[in-house]
Amino acid sequence: MKTILNPDKQDWSRILERPTKTVNDIEKTVTEIFDDVQKNGDRAIDKYTQLFDGISLENNLVTDDEINNAVKVISNGLKAAIQLAKENISKFHTAQKTEKVFVETVNGVECWQEKRPIQKVGLYIPGGTAPLFSTVLMLAIPAQIAGCKEIVLCSPPNNEGKINPAILYAANLCGVTKIIKVGGIQAIAGLTFGTKTIPQVYKIFGPGNQFVTVAKQLSTKYGVAIDMPAGPSELLVVADDTANASYVASDLLSQAEHGADSQVILVSTSKKLITDVEKEIDKQILELPRIKIAEKAINNSKSIFVKNDKIALELINEYGPEHFIVCTNNNDFYVNHIVNAGSVFIGNYTPESAGDYASGTNHTLPTNGFSKAYSGVNLDSFTKSITFQKISKEGIQTIGNVIELMADAEGLKAHKNAVSIRLKDL
Repeated sequence: MKTILNPDKQDWSRILERPTKTVNDIEKTVTEIFDDVQKNGDRAIDKYTQLFDGISLENNLVTDDEINNAVKVISNGLKAAIQLAKENISKFHTAQKTEKVFVETVNGVECWQEKRPIQKVGLYIPGGTAPLFSTVLMLAIPAQIAGCKEIVLCSPPNNEGKINPAILYAANLCGVTKIIKVGGIQAIAGLTFGTKTIPQVYKIFGPGNQFVTVAKQLSTKYGVAIDMPAGPSELLVVADDTANASYVASDLLSQAEHGADSQVILVSTSKKLITDVEKEIDKQILELPRIKIAEKAINNSKSIFVKNDKIALELINEYGPEHFIVCTNNNDFYVNHIVNAGSVFIGNYTPESAGDYASGTNHTLPTNGFSKAYSGVNLDSFTKSITFQKISKEGIQTIGNVIELMADAEGLKAHKNAVSIRLKDL
């Protein structure tokens, strides 16, 4: 990690730059694949699965037999762990349900708002070097709680044409209605346009690499909603002399091992802690099976020393981290004043990986500074708010003239007439 001491504020944006390609670098590829899938459907899907995943599939739909086999091969210990995580995630997301909002704005004018589930949702689950079955829980559980009718899951096959059994087990456990062996850009395109084997959906969820992120953004041009722009993972830790250096190092590495384009940042008011954490990283990284990936991510990452908590907080809000860990003598200051973060982890005994798996919060979060405007996935992500109004004779007489005056001022005669014709009858 590169250490930076007391950077000038004017240099923050450059220092905090993410190690990602620009959209222009990859949009051409994404657009070409989208056009192909839109024109040629499953034929194009199969072509790109063979090209990118190195496998030709006779059928990309997961069968009941494959799910049953997955249930058999998953150890009882892992099943119990997944079940406990499911219970905690379910508790937290069920608690997010809200009642109907009702108000009578004036006599005879009743307005209310109710939540309705999005009927068709697509879940993208990364496979590759780290099959994220935990993401199945994070997406399928709130979708099921919200009442989504169709929950379609796409995940890339391995070189044997299979999806990791833990992904299949979790999907079956959480009510996914269809599982399809397709990944990458072509999966997002399939969910956007629909093919004979991939249903078209109304909203797409899930993290992915930069290509998947751009593909999701492109899908919005075709009328499909997305959860958020969720790209390569990132973590920022703020810590001082009260923090445990080995804990901080382990948290930084836990995100660094996600991918070579992940980024981790340590912000501290203690030069000693920075030195101690870097020593711990050098020691702990040697024990990681994914050491090469973690090393590349660490090379993209930084330790930043600042003079005080106020400067640290301002820098952190400028960065807008996906994950934010607070381990200081003044945790409340950061917790009370952070405004740009996807999810916050407080204290020495709250590792970021708890949120990734089993505490109950959702781990699908905005990256690349999008936490300045986006929330992480939650129950409301799978619902729509519909407003209703009911006006009585008394109500239209009360607000009718207001509507007439406003419509007339905007030059919308038919709007005015829609009220006037009723008022005349009364």
